[in-house]
Amino acid sequence: MEGEASWVNNSFENPTRDIGEFDLFSELSDEGNKEVNAISVDLILPDDLLERILACLPIASIVRAGCVCKRWHGIVSSRRFLWNFSHVLPQKPWYFMFTSSDEPVGYAFDPILRKWFGIDLPHIKKSNWLIATSRGLVSFMDNDSRSELYVCNPITKRCRKLQEPPGLKVSDYSALAISVNRISNGYTISIVKSKLGLGNFFQSDLSIHIYDSETRMWVTSCTEVLTGWRGGDVSVICGGVLYLLLYSAGGGSTDTRHGLIKYNLSNRSSHGLLMRSFIKVPCPLTCGRLMNLNEKLVMVGGIGKQDRPDIIKGIGIWVLNGKDWQEIARMPHKFFQGFGEFDEVFASSGTDNLIYIQSYGAPALLVFDINQRQWKWSQKCPVSKRFPLQLFTGFCFEPRLDMAP
Repeated sequence: MEGEASWVNNSFENPTRDIGEFDLFSELSDEGNKEVNAISVDLILPDDLLERILACLPIASIVRAGCVCKRWHGIVSSRRFLWNFSHVLPQKPWYFMFTSSDEPVGYAFDPILRKWFGIDLPHIKKSNWLIATSRGLVSFMDNDSRSELYVCNPITKRCRKLQEPPGLKVSDYSALAISVNRISNGYTISIVKSKLGLGNFFQSDLSIHIYDSETRMWVTSCTEVLTGWRGGDVSVICGGVLYLLLYSAGGGSTDTRHGLIKYNLSNRSSHGLLMRSFIKVPCPLTCGRLMNLNEKLVMVGGIGKQDRPDIIKGIGIWVLNGKDWQEIARMPHKFFQGFGEFDEVFASSGTDNLIYIQSYGAPALLVFDINQRQWKWSQKCPVSKRFPLQLFTGFCFEPRLDMAP
């Protein structure tokens, strides 16, 4: 791995709270000289110029700036600052890593500062909850009863509990996705529920449920019976279209273990037609992860061996053009080996131009920059593996101060 361990323990709080309720960053530095410079700058800069300067900082530095004095706190928590901040260069997406198999605790990695920060996620009770993200908002749902559903901003801690989703009370599989409108900041949440047929596992009942934040209502927009395929827990909304990764229910060839279907959220009129949108995966996969990168559908998949498709031999990245997959990258073997033991199923998520890949069996985190076609290890996570069955997972999200559920 590259670099030394580098992290800061800090609890990000709502920027609208009083200045005394912030937790300061604890870093060793020459605070005497820094404070003198900060005071002199504070005296000569008017609010509007100081506001523009602060808006160009990484988001972690902005949270720290709000702890300097009441004036700076008032600036970074004002509506005008939040508007200006949302219109400057976007922040690079962070990655939150759960460091416990049971408790929802972990650290978030900032690729700009290349540091880890301690963040408490509100309301989430277990690390195995279903999670989806879009433009600074994170949606998570319990993986047991699938009745508890929240939307939150992990930076400001603003959170909203949504009403229980409709449909089957007990489903074998559920997939969660969220999409935030770039203009109105309203959001759409989709839940795809799959129930295997009684006595006939080659058939499954699939239903799609849509939530609109403007109406605050759920609609069951599609129900269908699939034969030979079932839904799982992987879905994403991209360009107004819901994409769902399907899994073979058996009976087919071994090289068709996965497939993709899409559902247009604008017309919502594909009853009995979902399988007509079926898209083959580019090669035999051990697992697939879907993500929306600048409104392009991207899939990260484990490439299975030709004679043993259940054994992973590498990891590829593809972008969907129409119904065709275009391979844009393949993980170099030295990075693949750097994970140590790599299971056929792994965690991966991304947004903007960054893709994060993580093995469930270790806290190592690999970052791929699509624009630069560059692979790089993150700074070492502050938590190491303590026992053989300890599992790690995580999700990628865009850090924003202006988004509220």
